[in-house]
Parts: sequence; structure tokens; C-alpha cells
Amino acid sequence: MNALQFQQKLLSMQDNMMNFALMLTADKDDAQDLLQDTTLKVLDNQDKFIDNVNFKGWVLTIMRNIFINNYHKIVRTQAIVDQGVDLYNLDLVTESGVNTPEGSYHIQEITQAINKLSVELKIAFSMFLSGYKYNEIAERLDVPLGTVKSRIFFARQELQKKLKDFEH
Repeated sequence: MNALQFQQKLLSMQDNMMNFALMLTADKDDAQDLLQDTTLKVLDNQDKFIDNVNFKGWVLTIMRNIFINNYHKIVRTQAIVDQGVDLYNLDLVTESGVNTPEGSYHIQEITQAINKLSVELKIAFSMFLSGYKYNEIAERLDVPLGTVKSRIFFARQELQKKLKDFEH
């Protein structure tokens, strides 16, 4: 397949890609960003495409991987904050404990423990912590609801074992 055919094939898939991006993100703006990132990545990696491989599957796998990698970045940088708190007037230095050496250590320890979970447990648990409901996680990951519930349950169990000496 030459460069022009490759680009035409990619352009003809934009609707499929947008639908998949919407399924992953559930937000139109995020889906458009994901679509754009995927299109650029596919074009940058055109030389890695092998003609006898399923083009649509290859492109959507790239999109899924970008989504997962972006999701992991967000989870790593995101602090867990009570949604009812007035963030504008929040006195972080005196109330959170995050800016104390002990507070930073605790957050680091928890983050490391979460990052050591298996990928399946970590993704489901992180999505749950980010506010996704069980059924939303099941839809996004394309797994049964019971699987999501058990993954979150097992993640909690593992974290409780790893953090048993953790002082709050």
C-alpha cells in the first residue's frame, strides 16, 4: 500500500475511529483529542504497518493504547479530592498533610502500591477511584460487570495487604 492509499484508508476510517474514541472517553472533546492523537500517531508510524495486517484493527489498537497510556498519566498525577470541597478556598498547606514530608511519603507509598497491581486490577481500580461507576468501567473495558466488581474487590484486598502498616 503506498502513502496515498494509506492516508485515504485512514481518512475513510475517521467515523469508526470517532465512535471508538467516544466509547472509550464518553466525552466529545476528549474523543476528538484522542482521534487527533491517534491519526497523528498512525501517520507517524505508517512505515510500521504490514500490508497483510488488519488495518482497522491496527488503527483501533493504537487508539486504545493511547487512551490507556493517557489514562495512566492522569491517574499518576491526579490527587484524590473530595468533590464537595471548595477547592478555591482550600488551605492545602495546613490541612492536607500532602506538603509535609510524612504526607508526601504516604501518597507516594499508596501510589506505588497501586502501580504494582496487575494491569487489569490497576485500570479498573483507578477508574473506580476517578469516579467511574461499575457499569461505566465495564462498558469502557468491554468486560462483564461482575468482572469489574471482582477486579476492584481484589485490588482493594491486595492494597490492604501491601499497606497494612500504613498509618493515617
